[in-house]
Amino acid sequence: MTQYLGTFINILFYVLWAAILGRVILSWINLSPQNPIVVLIFGITEPILAPIRRVLPSMGMLDLSPMIALIVLMVIQRILLSLI
Repeated sequence: MTQYLGTFINILFYVLWAAILGRVILSWINLSPQNPIVVLIFGITEPILAPIRRVLPSMGMLDLSPMIALIVLMVIQRILLSLI
């Protein structure tokens, strides 16, 4: 049972990591905000990135929230995996 839970946690965090990385790549590409892929990725990542942006001081055009989110996700993943 714990093996399945560990696999689920790994897959969940991999999907979140890939979505955040996809959002970073999308910020470099000029796609329509109505594009279904853009809507999906923003829907997945905005609940994670928005609270970090509120806490992080503004650094002009540089958005460090995805980097902070990836670090926090890795820490949470390791904590969860060590608990099971």
